[in-house]
Parts: sequence; structure tokens; C-alpha cells
Amino acid sequence: MNEPFRDPELPLARRVADLRDRLTLEEKIGLLHQYQRPVERLGLGPFRTGTEALHGLAWLGPATVFPQAVGLASTWDPDLVRRVGEATSDEVLAFHHKDPSGAGLNVWAPVVNPLRDPRWGRNEEGYSEDPWLTGVMATAYASGLRGSDPTVLKTAPTLKHFLGYNNETDRCVTSSDLPPRVLREYELPAYRPALESGAAVAVMPSYNLVNGRPAHLSPLIAEVLRAWAPDDLLVVSDAYAPANLTGLQGYHDDLPEAYAHAVRAGLDSFTQDDDRPEATLGHLRAALERGLLTEADVDAAVRHTLSVRFRLGEFDPATPYDDITEAVVNCPEHQSLAREAARRSIVLLRNDGVLPLDASVRRIAVIGQLGDTLMEDWYSGTLPYAVTARAGLAERCETVFCEAVDRITLSVEGLDGRHVVADPDGGPLGVGDEPGLFDLFDWGGGCYALRAVATGRHLSVDDDGVLVNDQPGPNGWEVRQTFRTEDRPRGALALRHISTGRYLALDGEVFRLADDADAAAWLTVERVVSGAEAAATLAATADVAVVVVGDHPLVNGRETEDRLDLALPAAQQAVVRAVREANRRTVMVISSGYPVTWDGDDPPAVLWSSHGGQEYGHALAEVLFGDADPEGRLTQTWYRSACELPDLLDYDIIASDATYQYFRGTPLYPFGHGLGYTTFDYADLAVSVQGGTLTASVTVTNTGSREGVEVVQIYTRQRSSRVKQALRRLRGFVKVRLAPGESTRVDWGLDVAELAFWDVTRSRFVVEDAPHKLMVGGSSRDIRLCAPFHVDGERVPPRDALAGPIAAVDHDEYDSVTFVDAARVSGDAVRSTAEGAWIVFRSVDLGDGAASCAAVATGEEGGVLTLRLDDPLYGPVVGDLPVPRAGRHDLTEVRTGLAAARGVHDLYVVFENAGITVASLSFDASPGVGASPGVGASLSVGASPGFGASPGVGASPSFGETG
Repeated sequence: MNEPFRDPELPLARRVADLRDRLTLEEKIGLLHQYQRPVERLGLGPFRTGTEALHGLAWLGPATVFPQAVGLASTWDPDLVRRVGEATSDEVLAFHHKDPSGAGLNVWAPVVNPLRDPRWGRNEEGYSEDPWLTGVMATAYASGLRGSDPTVLKTAPTLKHFLGYNNETDRCVTSSDLPPRVLREYELPAYRPALESGAAVAVMPSYNLVNGRPAHLSPLIAEVLRAWAPDDLLVVSDAYAPANLTGLQGYHDDLPEAYAHAVRAGLDSFTQDDDRPEATLGHLRAALERGLLTEADVDAAVRHTLSVRFRLGEFDPATPYDDITEAVVNCPEHQSLAREAARRSIVLLRNDGVLPLDASVRRIAVIGQLGDTLMEDWYSGTLPYAVTARAGLAERCETVFCEAVDRITLSVEGLDGRHVVADPDGGPLGVGDEPGLFDLFDWGGGCYALRAVATGRHLSVDDDGVLVNDQPGPNGWEVRQTFRTEDRPRGALALRHISTGRYLALDGEVFRLADDADAAAWLTVERVVSGAEAAATLAATADVAVVVVGDHPLVNGRETEDRLDLALPAAQQAVVRAVREANRRTVMVISSGYPVTWDGDDPPAVLWSSHGGQEYGHALAEVLFGDADPEGRLTQTWYRSACELPDLLDYDIIASDATYQYFRGTPLYPFGHGLGYTTFDYADLAVSVQGGTLTASVTVTNTGSREGVEVVQIYTRQRSSRVKQALRRLRGFVKVRLAPGESTRVDWGLDVAELAFWDVTRSRFVVEDAPHKLMVGGSSRDIRLCAPFHVDGERVPPRDALAGPIAAVDHDEYDSVTFVDAARVSGDAVRSTAEGAWIVFRSVDLGDGAASCAAVATGEEGGVLTLRLDDPLYGPVVGDLPVPRAGRHDLTEVRTGLAAARGVHDLYVVFENAGITVASLSFDASPGVGASPGVGASLSVGASPGFGASPGVGASPSFGETG
């Protein structure tokens, strides 16, 4: 075939255009679904987006399982993370070559949402609470996924989830409020490096809304993300998110309208209805027929899709990756890499001289419900084998093991002491005269799982609501193996099934779920064996006790479920306390996808890692015995309590003093923390600013008796500013390995432009003329040396009120307002949530006198905006703006004359009523026609139908207003 699109010597844009222009409109539409339709007449095969590859290939069978993403980031080693991405892409290709329809080459990884709140159910999927470090690690992993060839992609990495997504609670209907500074300084920077470098070639929007607008319709996709990407960027929807636009979110009346808006906003591929694209394609056809979409809109989306397929080499005679076979899957090299990644991700949080273990250790007691098991999370691959903590340590010395869970019996009240018994074949649970034994697993948050001793299988609920015991443990998208307890009189309890909310009831001789709490069986628990006592007894016989505690990745915090707190499960804490009392040489090993807290004194040694993949046990043994120095460092703040966190839905890290950047308290363990088996000294810090570059150098010396690794971390703080600045912000790090007594000079540089913040008065980044402080040390709180430096920048002038409209979202501070969409297509506004809410614009220059003010506003019930100077309660009133009652997007210009408004003041806009939305304010030196102080003349402007734009917030085409 001689079609130009098959000629790899031609420019990519020409090849893409040639193929696109050969397609009919119907064939183009067929490319806008996750399962793209083939075009046989052109030799265009089927193509599917969405192979999961977060920390190894997932969902397709046994493949190498690496540590979770938050664990990979804890290595603080971008090259290692890149190599893990490269190994993962090898295995994706191997599966693809075997079954192209089952393993597509568009991979949905990495996750770049900054880990703002550790209670987020998907915390283990991200890299760090710091956006810069997130960007570094995401770029590294995506670079490995895309491969080293400069023109041909190995796989096509997809950044997810855009934007402001850190909560699972009501995730499809909650809106993340992102003030301009939080958006520009915290959220967006995590996405930029991987896109600008070309490491990632696709993006997935998130389920939530951002400032009142569904993320799948965000104008930032076109305005920001595509501007960063050097090539065409593919945008794929999250699973079933398109239907939410008319369903849960109710943003549009019908799907043709919603889908048209999505395509015009930048969505190229609809992940909807699994492998059945007919309905989606029908809605897109309807949108074209109704004039909501044009063929040019479809062409743009098709170009983005085809561009990625071309770069994957689909239309080339051969690619550099054609020879990759199944032999790479879980090959020895990948096993070794998994072990290295697990070992280097382990963080030593505390050490009172117990570690490293020496030759005197002959017998280790391995204890805990995570001591002899490895966990798979929702996005992990299937473990090809599992080296548990017990197995890894057993290769080094004698080990004894205790799972340390309570063993109980359950008797049924009202049945003359009859007991719950397990079916020996795993079938329905019933009642019997002899008590059945069950092991009780505490996964925290009041969430329990039970395992029948007779079968070694967990209790679960089948499709008919019958209680059975046939599962290896909690598993699946709908976890059916977990229960909560509810107290009943006389010490009895009822079991409530967590996933359904229904109660365990006795139906004849079988236990079945019932809706009515009054129908629940009353059960009496008798503890036969105390897990804590058994653990203590065993620990006393060993030289060292290693207690492995943590979370189950599918329980009490996962996709669709946030955590309520950070506490280790109470039963696991009790085990640690009992073991510590029995053996002073106790090591607590935490295996979890998020920071945790615990009560009481710390054990002598504490280590943390994420769930570490198939080689976890070997890695742990190497660190405990000192074969390797602990290299991991925390990428999140470990708070002392969830009480120190703002509300889960409060995304304004600046106002709420959140993350290590703004947190003013004393954390349990700070961002960047991690100990080693040696000590380091810092000396001779030198800092200079020349030619727009900040440089620093410091001498680091290993002052201990053994080789070790130090992660030299560089932070800065701007010491004076027009705005609230971070207390500390990571600017770089250098990882050094030094022999005892060895020194090295660490050099580091930064473009001064990186010290900029987003200036809301002019909607751009600005570097202020200001003093700064550079801080260097082993963590964000372990600062060894500081040095001042000055940056010659600009001074942010007062806002010129008469220069043009001031966007309401560009305020400096606020109280009791939320961020909303000013119009469907683009533009943000603020809405009051209570009477007396306010926003303030600092240092507004009203010149020699602003005579009138106009606001673009609307109100659910109408109301009044009061303009005050310098104080929201007692400042002089210079004008009142009556706001008419109108629909959500029916913003109207209202105007008033101003009294005695001149000079530079802090301008407060006080919302006298809840439910008032304001998009912008404008001031004029001349009184408006018919306007006088305190009297508002109202003029309706731009109440056009469609996705709808309002004055000052951008124009839009008409698409049918829904109100």
C-alpha cells in the first residue's frame, strides 16, 4: 500500500492529516470511544485505550508487582522510578503482542494528584503532597513507560486525574474549590513537567467538579494542558464519567448536549459502557445533527487520537519494540528491580539502637496479621509469587510466627446457646451445638473480617445475600468480606455488612442478610485466644520481635471510600504494646499506603513502607540486617492526629495551613524524614544570586562508622511578600552515598523565575523584590544550615480599580464563600454560603474617586452586596448593589453610585444574603446613567442560551441553556 500515512519518512502531521482525510464522518465518530472501531478498507485496526500500569501491569494476570506509587516516590530516586516504568512497559508490550485486544498500549498511569490529604482513599496511587516532587516522579515513571526512542512510543502514558481530586466521598458530585493561587501554585505544577517533556502524551480528567464545573468540561484542558504539550495530547474520560454530566452531576439536560460540550472542551475518547460504543456514538451523531458539534470539532479529536496511534508505530513497517516477548514478564531482571525498589523505598522512622540487627540475633519472632501475607491493591498486578516478611527473615535466621489475631466463637442468643458454625466445604454458615472457631481481623475504623478456622477461608456474602466462607480474604471491587459491629443489650452484638449496609440475620438454619435492624441476629462473642497475649508469649522467646502492622488496601480506605482517621487498628496497636512489654528489642514495621498514627510510646525501632510488591520480604530483611542503609524518605507529612487536618473537601491549602508547606504544628514525622544507620554533618553553605540563577553549595560529611545514604534537601522561604507565603517549599534534592569519613560538595541551582507566585491582581506569575531564606538539611524540619539571599524582582502595585473589570475569584481572602462556574464553558465566580460572607481585595487604588461600581451577579433569592472599605463589619459603606433573583448562570450587571470612594483601600464585598453569585466588579470615575449611591439600576446583559457566557467571563456558542 502506498498511502502517504504509511510512509514513516513523512512528517507526523502530514501522515495524520492524510489518514484523517480518508475517513468518512461516520468512521471518524467511531474513533471517539474507548474501543475504537476498525476501518478495514484502510487497514485501520481496532484500538483500545486504558491498560492499567500504576506500579506494574495490572488486571491481566501474573506480572511483576513493584511497590505502590507512594512507595516508589519514597526512594527519592527518579532514575529508579524510570527503570520501574521501563520494566512495566516491557511487560505491557509482551501482553500486547500476545493479545492486542486485551492489552492496549495507551496506559493509564501515572497518577499526579498531589497528596494534599492523607485520608484520601487513593493515597497510595500518588507520589507526594509536594507538587514539584510529584512532577519529578511522574515524569520519571512516564519516561520509562514511553521508552527511549525519540520518535516511537513504547506505550502512551496518561496522566490522571485532572483536576483537584483528593476525595472519594461523593466524588462525582462534590466540587473542589481552587482559588487562583492554589490552582496555579499547587495543582497545575504537578502536571506540567511530564507533559512539557513529552514523557506523557495523554490526560484523564477526574470525576469531580472544579469550581462548580465538571472536570471533564474544564477549559483548562485546552487553555493550559494542550499549550504545555509539544505534540497532540490525547484526552480520555474516566470510566462512566461522561454519563455523569446528565446523571449525578445534572450539568446538562441530555447526553448529545453534554457530549458535544465535552468534545469541544477537549475530550477525545469516551470511556463509557465498557466495550459497547453504540450508545455513545449515537449521542455524538445526534449532537452533529442538532448543530451542537461540527465535523471540524470531530476532526480535532480524531487528530489527537490518531497522533498517539502513529507515535506508537502502528502504521510503520516495524518498531524498535517488536521483539519484546513473554519472556520479559517477571523475568529475573524485573524480580531484581522489584527487590531493589522495595528495599530503597523503606523509611526508617525511629531507631533507638535496635537496628541494624547483628550476628547475635539467632531467633526472630515475626508477629502480626501482615507478617506472613502480601497485599494486592485495586491497581496492582497479580503477584506471581510472594516473599512475605516472615519468608524473607526465615532465610536469615530462625523465625517463629504468630498472626496475633483474636480467635473467637459466636453464639446465637435465643437458641439455647447454639453457635455459628462454618460449612467445611465453604458453603452457607449455619448453627450447631459445638462452637465454630473464627479468627477476627481488625482493619481499623470499626471494620472487621472473619476467617473460619475449619476452612481457612473468610466469611463473605454471596449474590443471594447468604453468608458463606469461601474467600481467601477481602477482595474485588465490591468488597463483601467486611462487617461492622453494633451493640445490643446484655453484651450482645449484631453484624452489619459494610458494602450493603444490611444485617446478618438467621433464616431458618442459614445466615442471610436482612434490611431491618430488628431482624438482625444477636450474637455473643467469646474470645478463645487473645492475639495480643499469644504474641507477647512468643515475643518473649525471641532475640528480636518484628511486628508487622498496617492496612488492607481494599478495606477502610480505597477507591470510592475515604478514611475517617489515620489511626492504626486498635487491635494491632494492642499487639504492639503487648509485644513491646514482653521484648524490649521490638521493631514495628508499618506496611500501608498512607501515613498512620498510634497511641502510647514508640517502639524502639519503627519502619514504614508502602505495600512493597512481590520482593517485600527480601527487601525488609536486607534493611533490618543492615545489608543496605535505609534510603527511603517520607513524601508526606505524618500528622499526630486527623484533628490537625482541615476538612477533607477544603482544597485551599494556603488558607487552611495544609501540607508541609503551610502547616504550623509539630508533625509526628515531617515531610522528607527518614533515618539511616550513620550520621551526616553539613558545613560551608554558600548561596548566591547571579544572572537570574540561584546557586547553592554545601559540604556533606559522613560522620558515622559505616557507609550510608543521605538525601540532601533544599528548601526556600520568601520572608516578606504582599501575600501569604509558604513556610518552606522543596526546591531540589541530591542523593549522596558516602563512606565513613568521606565528604562531598553538593552543588545545586535554580532559575530565579521558579520563585514566582501567582499574582491575582494581574493574573500572572511574579517574582517579588524580596528577601528569602535557603534551608538545607535532612528533612523539612531537620534543617542543618540556612542562608539569606535577596531577589531583585518587582513590587506588586495596588490594584487599579479603574483599569478594567476585577474578577471576583481574584480576591485576596474570603469568608463563607464557595467557588462556582460563572458560565458553562468558561469563567469562575464566587457564591456566598451564609449571610455576611465576604471577599476582600487588598490595596485597591480608587484613584481620585470612583463614582460608580457595576457587578456581574445573580442570586438564588436575590439580595444585596455591600461595598465596605478596610473592614467587613465596621468599615465605611461606599455602596450597595441590589442583586436580582435569577437562575444559576443568568448573571446580570447591577450598578450603583459610590460615596467617598478614593485613594488606596482594602475593598470588602459583603454578601448580605446567602446564595449570591458574583463574577466580576467594574469601577468607573463617572456615575452610571440613572445610578446613585445606594440605588442600583439593573441592566440585563448576555443572558444568552447555551453553555452560556456572562459579561466579563468569556463568550460561548449557543448550546441550549438548562438553567
